[in-house]
Amino acid sequence: MMSESKNDTAWNSLFQIYDIVEKISNKGQFVISSDLINKVREARLMTKFDHHFQLPQIFVDNDLSILPISRGDYVIAPINTFYKIEENENLAINDFAIPEYVRSLEYENITSEAMAISCAYVSGIIQDFTEDERLVPTVNGRMSSLAFDFTVAQKKSDQRLNVKVNNSQIEIDGGYEGINTLNLIEAKNNISSDFLIRQLYYPYRLWKNKVDKIVCPIFMTYTNGVFDLRRYEFTELGFYNSIQLVKEKKYRIKSSADEAVINTQTIMDLMKEVKIVGEPTNVPFPQADSFKRIINLCEIIYNESGRIISKEDLSSNYDFTEKDSFELRQVDYYTNAAIYLGLIEKCKSEEGNISYKLTSVGSDLFGMPFSKRQLCYAEQILKHGVFKKSLECYFKKAEVPSKEEIVQIMKTSNLNRVNEDTTFRRRSSTVISWINWIVSLIEE
Repeated sequence: MMSESKNDTAWNSLFQIYDIVEKISNKGQFVISSDLINKVREARLMTKFDHHFQLPQIFVDNDLSILPISRGDYVIAPINTFYKIEENENLAINDFAIPEYVRSLEYENITSEAMAISCAYVSGIIQDFTEDERLVPTVNGRMSSLAFDFTVAQKKSDQRLNVKVNNSQIEIDGGYEGINTLNLIEAKNNISSDFLIRQLYYPYRLWKNKVDKIVCPIFMTYTNGVFDLRRYEFTELGFYNSIQLVKEKKYRIKSSADEAVINTQTIMDLMKEVKIVGEPTNVPFPQADSFKRIINLCEIIYNESGRIISKEDLSSNYDFTEKDSFELRQVDYYTNAAIYLGLIEKCKSEEGNISYKLTSVGSDLFGMPFSKRQLCYAEQILKHGVFKKSLECYFKKAEVPSKEEIVQIMKTSNLNRVNEDTTFRRRSSTVISWINWIVSLIEE
C-alpha cells in the first residue's frame, strides 16, 4: 500500500484541530474557510474532488463530502454529491468528419478537454447532439455563480441539507447557444465511474436565471477516439440530486484516410500474422478487466509527456475503479497490465521513486488513424499465446469460451505468478474481457 497522500495528511490535521466530526454530529455540517485550509495546504489542491475516489480517507470513513458555498467558504456534511455513470456498451458510434479546410486541429491526437470540445464542435458532433439550429460558442471559463439556494440529499437519511451559495467560483468548459437552447459542457479526457454533480448544477443554476432558453447540462468524455456525450436535466430546480440522464450518443471522427473497416477477416488475418512472444517475467499476468482503462492510462501518460507521472499522480487523479470500490492496488493492476503489453515502462529514480512513461510502441500509437490504432492494440494482446488461443477458440465456437476453457488454455501457457486454481479463475476474467474488446472492434 502507498503511504498517506498529502491531502489525507492535511485533512487529518484539520479534522483533529477543529474537531470536525464531532461538530458535524452535533450540527449536521461544518463550514470551513479557505484561509483555515491554507494554513495546512493550499485550498485549491485540498478541495478539488471531481470523482468520489479522490475524497480523502477521513471523508470516506465518515460518509462526508464537501461543496463550495462562496468564493472562500466550503460546507462539509454527510451529503451525496456524486452521480454514478451507467455504461451503455450497446450504443452505436456515429462517424463525423472535420472539414477539409481545417488544418490546425489534429483530431487523431487530442490531448486536452479544450481540444476535444473544439473537435466536437468543428466536426458537427455538438450540433448533431443538441439538435439546435445555428449553434455558436458563447460562454466559457471561470465566472461567479451569483446567489441561489438549494437542497442536497443526506447520506443514511431521507432528510435534505439546505445550502446557500453566494458568489462561488464556477468553470464552464464549453457553452454553445442555439435558437432554442444553451448547452453547458463539462468535458473529461479520462474514463470516469462517476462525476461531481456540482460541475453541472452550479452552471445550470446560474444560467437558468439569466436566459429564457432551455439550459442543457452536458457531460462529455473523450477517450480512444470516441466522444461520449450525455445530456442531463434537473427535474426539481432547487434539488441538487434531482439529476437524470435524458440522452446519450457516441461519436467518432474519421477522415478519408481512416475508412478501413475492421471485420472478422481483418482480425483473423491479424491472428495469422502476429508473432508470439515469451511471457514477461518482470510483471504478473494481468488482472485488469477493463481494456478501455488500459488505453486511457496510455493516453493519460501521453498527454502528460514532459513531466514525471508517479503512482501517486495516477491514484490521486485518474479513475481505475472496478466494480463499486477503489483500491490503490488497482493502479498496480493497470500499470502492470500496460507493462505486460509493452505499452508503458516503469522508471526508478536514484532516490527510489517510481514513475511511468510510454515505450516506443506506446508512443507510436498516437497520431495513427483510429482503425489502425485499434489493430495495434489488438496485436499487442495477441502476441501473447494465451490470448491468441482463446480468440481462436472464440471463432471456432462462434461464442465466448467458458471460464473453464480459458483456464485450461492458461494452464498450458507458462504464465508468470499464476499457480493456484483460484488465481487462474480470477485472471481468466481478464482474458475474456480483452477477447471481448477485440471482438467489439468488428464493425460488420
